[in-house]
Amino acid sequence: MSNTPHMLRDEFPDQMDAIHALKVKSPEFARILEEYDEVNDQIHRAETRIEPVSDEAEVALRKQRLALKDKIAAALRGA
Repeated sequence: MSNTPHMLRDEFPDQMDAIHALKVKSPEFARILEEYDEVNDQIHRAETRIEPVSDEAEVALRKQRLALKDKIAAALRGA
């Protein structure tokens, strides 16, 4: 598996202005972005073995990141 973090600028390269605008406008969206960054950092630390976790825990984190990414994408579609 890749140990490259899934940064939002890489996941949504053409929508960074919209992400910023939504972040400023919506505290809920800002919270989702913070949670995404936290989970993404946890996954990166697990992948690089800085903070190893079980395979099951890593899979759960990946699923959580995907769900957050889906929420971000849905918010962008609705903006």
